[in-house]
Amino acid sequence: MTVTPPRTPRTDGPASVPPARSAARSGETADGAAGTTAANEVHESEAHGTEGGGEEGGGTEHGGLPPVSRRFLAKATLVTAVLSVAGALLGLVRDQALARLFGAGSDTDAFLVAWTVPEFAATLLIEDGLAFALIPAFSMALARRAQGAPGDPVRALVAGTLPRLSLAFVAVGALFAGLAPQLVEVLAPGLPDPALAVDCTRLTATCVVSFGLAGYCSAALRAHRRYGAPAAIYVAYNVGIVTGMLVLGGRWGVRSAAAGVAVGGLLMVLVQLPSLLGQLRRRGVAEEAAVQEEPRPLDTLLLATVLLFALCRQSQVLIERFLASQLPAGAISHLNYAQKVAQMPMILSVMVCTVTFPVVARALAEGDTERARTRVERDLALAACVVLLGAAAVLACAPQIIEVLFQRGAFTAKDTAATAGVMRVYALGLLGQTLVGVLVRSYFSAGRGSWYPVGAMASGIVVTSWIGALSVGSWGVYGIAAANAIGITVTALVLLAGMGPRSVPVDVRRVLRELGRPVRAALVATLAGAFAAGRFTDPLSGLAAGGLTVTVVFLLLGRALGSQGIASALRSVRSATRRFSHVRS
Repeated sequence: MTVTPPRTPRTDGPASVPPARSAARSGETADGAAGTTAANEVHESEAHGTEGGGEEGGGTEHGGLPPVSRRFLAKATLVTAVLSVAGALLGLVRDQALARLFGAGSDTDAFLVAWTVPEFAATLLIEDGLAFALIPAFSMALARRAQGAPGDPVRALVAGTLPRLSLAFVAVGALFAGLAPQLVEVLAPGLPDPALAVDCTRLTATCVVSFGLAGYCSAALRAHRRYGAPAAIYVAYNVGIVTGMLVLGGRWGVRSAAAGVAVGGLLMVLVQLPSLLGQLRRRGVAEEAAVQEEPRPLDTLLLATVLLFALCRQSQVLIERFLASQLPAGAISHLNYAQKVAQMPMILSVMVCTVTFPVVARALAEGDTERARTRVERDLALAACVVLLGAAAVLACAPQIIEVLFQRGAFTAKDTAATAGVMRVYALGLLGQTLVGVLVRSYFSAGRGSWYPVGAMASGIVVTSWIGALSVGSWGVYGIAAANAIGITVTALVLLAGMGPRSVPVDVRRVLRELGRPVRAALVATLAGAFAAGRFTDPLSGLAAGGLTVTVVFLLLGRALGSQGIASALRSVRSATRRFSHVRS
């Protein structure tokens, strides 16, 4: 499914090209590509924000789309959420299959060490690093195209970046495959079966290439306001892994999961390629007649800082697995299962930023800092409410969640108890995880390099390492999870303190006051939900009762406290679902 605003009639000629400040006042727009079919469009009244939709700005641009309406953003977020949730659910199926087929022991520990490569690649190349550099770059190119720049700035950007990045992806992937034994030794020196981990690492190293290309496609498509294909990549990815385990598991053992990673990465590229090629082929008459621009490479400082930030952020996983490798077999697996489930609320909460990041980047490219500030403050309030609701449900119902999801086959009741305890500790850091995800986009949305986010993330890593090293001997996996939660919260606070000249100038005090309301609601909802879940012996009934109680208490109390994020979330749901039949698949 593709969600895209409808096109307006194009007018050619230099007289219709607006100046830069006029473009800034006109609101968020996109490129001048030819329209898509009616089956893939949002109706015009919705794109213009009529019927209560509300616009981010007014007017249109030469060669551009209508301004982004609140209704379009809500529907784009809903489409992204539906596909991302489908991918996350398939991720749970993947983890369930891994637990059922191979349990939580030395084999799964070996695979999860190899899993470090795709985890790092996803963060660096899809979710954070590369996207932070590419989306502002494509947004600037689209803004220049709409303002009548000679040639085609978008194609010039592709020509200057894609070949070089592709060569870098291939080189790094080959390096990881060749140095797999040394990599395993560094990541998990206490692993009982390093040979198995080396085999799995060589298979997962292929994802450096596939994830890099997938991330490039995702960034380009989101800058063009195409959200369906990028949101579907984890559906394709997890289908590849689950299929690999089911087809090859009997013969290859846990290596089948690593082979599935290689296949799933390829599917991530293929699911986006047709849409991206369609965007790059479409050009207006003015662009076709113009002289082509020289290829434009990415800013080196920007690329360095975003990749270093993403590397520092993902290094939390390295710290966890390094410390857990010295604990009894299964510790890495318990941490992995707990983290995957606990992070689902964070994934849902950051979806709104995935949709609006191109909006903020485009606003800054056009010089409209006020529109960017308003958007970021809304995102912070909304994302915080979503993640706090999810964190309250995790804290209240952790044993029931793990038992329903995983307790079968080789995954025992003892594994359930250990994983649920770790998951509750992880949940304490979910608000910090979400704030980091929202705030760091503000630092990089202007398309300039900044060392401040790198320093903020490094400070959190120091805290994580120090607390983890001190507590792992006494508290085991619980100490590792607590170190993660504290470290990411420190990073969030440092990032929030630095907002202003270095980033989008949000009002930090107002943001903190607003965050206090859903935090209080989440505390009460957690206690009420835990009480309700504990009244049932059947885990599914307890999960249903606890989850429903958490949701009702959180929403009612949050509205009573005047939480803007909850009110915004309810408005967005109404906007997205009202006449949703206008979005066709």
